[in-house]
This record gives sequence, structure tokens and C-alpha cells, in this order.
Amino acid sequence: MIFTSNLIKRTVLSAFAASVAMAAAPSVSQAQQAAPPKGWFKVCTKQEDNDVCIVQNLLTASSGQLITAVGLITVSGKTNRKIMQVSVPSARLIPVGVQMQIDGGKAQKLDYAICMPDKCVAEVLLTDQMLASLKKGGELVLTSVNFQRAPNPIKFSLEGFTGVFDGEPIEQSQLEERQRLLQEEMQKKAEEARKKLEDAQKAAKSQ
Repeated sequence: MIFTSNLIKRTVLSAFAASVAMAAAPSVSQAQQAAPPKGWFKVCTKQEDNDVCIVQNLLTASSGQLITAVGLITVSGKTNRKIMQVSVPSARLIPVGVQMQIDGGKAQKLDYAICMPDKCVAEVLLTDQMLASLKKGGELVLTSVNFQRAPNPIKFSLEGFTGVFDGEPIEQSQLEERQRLLQEEMQKKAEEARKKLEDAQKAAKSQ
């Protein structure tokens, strides 16, 4: 782990885990279990004596299952830290970590901090140089390696990143509305997939 303080470790991991959980959790109730908004967005919360802001982007499958999530976490107050965390599905090769590339540049390794049944989280201190590269960049690629030793590169556009990082956090009402719209889109895709499957089954039976 990066931080020497157990409190800050728990603060950072729990703050980002809460956001990732929205994407990874199964849909118990469509109205209550909304999906996260698309693209980069910023949320801020109070964690004991610290203010925690997370600029994040989450990529999920149409089923809502987590593919990859990235969060740039700023802790300020009693403790001041900046960290970057990446969440990927479980069953990863731990020693290789997650490789990060910006615009095809030199890869930087993020070591895994923790693995849970549903995901593994890698992290690295967020330096000023790294942040500057992200603000100037056009594409972020995060590559993990699964248990079959197959690399899994995931691309994130950095369009809009600077404005989100330097701007104000999203209001709760805006977040809920964007979540609702994305949930509706996911439901539509799921319905289309179900209909295609039914049509294919009917066609097979008629032959």
C-alpha cells in the first residue's frame, strides 16, 4: 500500500470502492441501483477530518458488470494526499500489476493494493508530472493481465478530463439524473439483446 496511515488507506479505498460498487453491484432494484454517469466526473465527500474528491471514469458491460474503473483521489484536510487507483475484475496476475500509458508513451506500473472476490485495486501516488500528462493527453490505456496471461488493454478518452479535474464536483441531483439516463440506456440494450436471442431461437425452431 502507498499510505503509511491505516486511516487514510481505509478512507481512500472506501471512497473509491463506493463509486465502483455502483457499477459492479448486481441490479437488485432498477430504481435504486442506478449506474454511474458516462465519461469523467467528480464527486466530493467528507471523510472524518478530511475532504475527499474523486475524479473518475468507469467502464461497464451492458449487464452492469465492472470492466475497468479509474479514480484520481485528492485527500485534503488533516492529511493531504493524492493517489490514482484502478479497479479491474478479479483473477488477475498480481506481480505485473496494471500498466498505464498516456498517448502511447512509456508504460508505468501500478501495483495492486488489494484484491477482493469481485475486483482488484491497483494504486500509485499521483504526482504533478503524472497529472500534467493526463491533462495534456488524449488517451489513457490501462492494461491488466488475466490468469490466462492474456493482456487486457482498456482505453479511456481524456477529452474533458482537465475541466472536470479543475472544476466543481457534480451536484447530487445531476449525478442521479445522469445515472437514471444511463440506466435507461443499459436497459434498452439488454432488451434489444434479449429480443435478438428470442428471434434467433424462433428462427432455429422454424428450420
